Amino acid sequence: MRSKPAETIFENSLQALPEKARQQFLHAIFGEADWKRAAASLRRETLSKPVIFVGAGTCGLAAGAGKTLEAARKWLKAGGTDADIVEVGCIGLCSAEPLLDVQLPGKARVCFQHATADKVPQLLDSVFSQSAPDAQAVLGQLPVPGSQNWPGIPRLDEHPFFRNQYRIVLQNCGHIDPLSLEEYIARGGYASFLKAIHSMTPDKVCDAVLASGLRGRGGGGFPTGRKWSIAFKTDADQKYIVCNADEGDPGAFMDRATIEGDPHRVLEGVAIGAYAIHATKAYVYIRAEYPLAIKNLEKAIKDAWARGLLGDNIYGSGFDLDIVIKTGAGAFVCGEETALIHSIEGKRGMPRLRPPYPAAKGLFGKPTVINNVETFANVPDIIGRGADAFAAIGTKNSKGTKVFALSGRIKRAGLVEIPMGTTIRQIVHDIGGGIENGLAFKAVQIGGPSGGCIPDEHIGIEVDYESLKSVGAMMGSGGLVVMDEKTCMVDVAKFFMDFIQRESCGKCTPCREGTLRMLQTLKALTRKPRGGKTGPLQGPDSLRKLEQLAQVIKDTSLCGLGQTAPNPVLSTLRWFRTEYEAHVNDHRCPAGACAELLSYSIDAAKCKGCTLCARACPAQAISGKPGTPHVINRAKCVSCGACKAACKFQAVAVS
Repeated sequence: MRSKPAETIFENSLQALPEKARQQFLHAIFGEADWKRAAASLRRETLSKPVIFVGAGTCGLAAGAGKTLEAARKWLKAGGTDADIVEVGCIGLCSAEPLLDVQLPGKARVCFQHATADKVPQLLDSVFSQSAPDAQAVLGQLPVPGSQNWPGIPRLDEHPFFRNQYRIVLQNCGHIDPLSLEEYIARGGYASFLKAIHSMTPDKVCDAVLASGLRGRGGGGFPTGRKWSIAFKTDADQKYIVCNADEGDPGAFMDRATIEGDPHRVLEGVAIGAYAIHATKAYVYIRAEYPLAIKNLEKAIKDAWARGLLGDNIYGSGFDLDIVIKTGAGAFVCGEETALIHSIEGKRGMPRLRPPYPAAKGLFGKPTVINNVETFANVPDIIGRGADAFAAIGTKNSKGTKVFALSGRIKRAGLVEIPMGTTIRQIVHDIGGGIENGLAFKAVQIGGPSGGCIPDEHIGIEVDYESLKSVGAMMGSGGLVVMDEKTCMVDVAKFFMDFIQRESCGKCTPCREGTLRMLQTLKALTRKPRGGKTGPLQGPDSLRKLEQLAQVIKDTSLCGLGQTAPNPVLSTLRWFRTEYEAHVNDHRCPAGACAELLSYSIDAAKCKGCTLCARACPAQAISGKPGTPHVINRAKCVSCGACKAACKFQAVAVS
């Protein structure tokens, strides 16, 4: 969990400001107080009373963090204990939620996992009495400068989940109060923005971002600095910059967690980008299904206005900026930049042909730069630490870090931020802890619906833009779903194709009709032939037709989403063709995951003739007299599994 102290960067960046602007800024944030001492207090290097932190991001709340908060408040009230309670974002280890941290004056911050409401009194009793906490409940401790560490408790950055991470985008998430502008500034926040507008010309900012090697983290991987330079060089009376926080991929929650846990980092990146291209208005396009992220973002924008970080002539720089939130209705297609532009303009979210590209002609016909949340969240560090520091991380053509939402059949699920060049094996086994329940690894699906699956034979591949393409996958926005031996890859392809087909905007025929036909074929392959007869989509020629149709969709669809829609099918066909062939030729699912292809039978030696299975069967496919072994009529069986669930003697076998 490597990261570098931001306070040094903050102090160095302040030196780049004119004296008047520096004093104006420090006074606006810290008032008449000694700003260095005030900043140290905001970083909680000095405490006057204990602080209890509760991970209250969406994932934490779903795991019961709301009840944990109430239990902590009740404990403090019952004991008459004076302490602050701070709601923080997600630290990343979602599988350990709810999370609760405690920091006592003069002591390191100790972190507890699975801190459900019933456990809170015991946890707080042990910490406030400074006795040894339950080792199984402890996740780790965060050392605090000048404070004592807890004996026998490992550092949080030594935990296997965090040990191999390098946190830039996520460095503050779970550690700071996301609603506190002052806390963000105390850790170096907005110093990069002020440095840019006072000591760098817009073209120098573009050059710095280009030299850093930062590429768009939304999936395409286009060099960010080059996109900014195009917009900067385009003459116009008005320019716009847009933060794409739509995040519609199944299994992806990086942008939501970043905004919930550190909204000012995103705003600062947007502000720097706006200055770099001469934009005076910015939009954050975010789906309405993210209410907590929207709430935190609204508060962050309001506070930035109040402290002069947005508005006219920001700290005497001559630069004006307004940032507006635009909520979307959750359409997947609005993640595509031209559809997103139409949505902001109040039109139906549908893509258009390119060129012209948005950097030349975008929102309201003006030059527009669109980047996603993670891209913008990297920018403050690039300007603050320098392009070379960012470029030193990663591989030759893929610089910096990448945030992934690690989910699926994995022991430790959550958000991870790793240097480019880290292998899939390291992410799955070292960081994620390997496959749960002792099952074998089968594949990872990376890049969302537009991505592909990477099988076990390529688990050693490095995470970078070019390497992933070589195995039929792509970086995407950062969803990484782990699958085990019981996962059916035909069923996986069907899941993603169902999502893509439902989310197709319908503007172009190849995507609208082609994905529907592909979905119908996959559904046919995962069910038994009706009446014992093979249907037109279940025949031996179905796989060839699937591949042909996929190629037509790729070649003729209007936008990037349509052009990559067949990827889940093509990827699984490439690496798991034998599974498809088993579905086609034998009407059998080797993984045992396709319910309609399973065969049920009753072991006469185990059956007691209790009739429970017959009474549970909705198709009346089970016969037999009470007290005698029963029999399943496979011609009538609909493979619902009700008989197996009802049987108390394990007499129902599945094959």
